[in-house]
Amino acid sequence: MSEDDEVDQDSMADEWAAAMEEQAEIDGAGEDEAAANNQGAAPMELSEFDEPAAAPASQGNNPDLDVILDIPVSISMEVGRTSITIRNLLQLNQGSVIELDRLAGEPLDVLVNGTLIAHGEVVVVNEKFGIRMTDVISPSERIKKLR
Repeated sequence: MSEDDEVDQDSMADEWAAAMEEQAEIDGAGEDEAAANNQGAAPMELSEFDEPAAAPASQGNNPDLDVILDIPVSISMEVGRTSITIRNLLQLNQGSVIELDRLAGEPLDVLVNGTLIAHGEVVVVNEKFGIRMTDVISPSERIKKLR
């Protein structure tokens, strides 16, 4: 890790800590107000919160989305998979070949935090490997796979 990356990570950690403290202060003030307003009131049932609140009028950028846009995620490309026994795993050495479940020339899987989001093909960009997206899975399909 370079010095710049460490400085970026440190500044990002400081920003998160400040944001968390600010949120805790807001939450604390909100709890005090709620306690004052609910003195003698009947306890709320969870079913009251089942229905989502009406979305506020669009203000251009969605402030709720802005909060998460800078969160780093892990993206990986998967060539293929296979299962082998521990006996065969222990016998692997330099030069061993493992057969995968994917045919040569098939698109790779593009995973974000372990969730399939697209398929793509390998390309070379400035002497480095890259991936060209050939099929991006719609957000609604990704949500269906999570259930």
